[in-house]
Amino acid sequence: MSDFIFQANIAHYKKLLATETEARKIAMIHKLLEEEERKLTDWQAKNPRPKAAE
Repeated sequence: MSDFIFQANIAHYKKLLATETEARKIAMIHKLLEEEERKLTDWQAKNPRPKAAE
């Protein structure tokens, strides 16, 4: 469930970047996006998904 929140935040930041024109806001959004991507990567490393049965 937590990975969904990280992914939703990442999608939100990417959407903001697509429309933002002010340089300082863009820089802040990039920082937030990188932080959220790092959190997702860390969370996934600590909580691997079970492999689907074949």
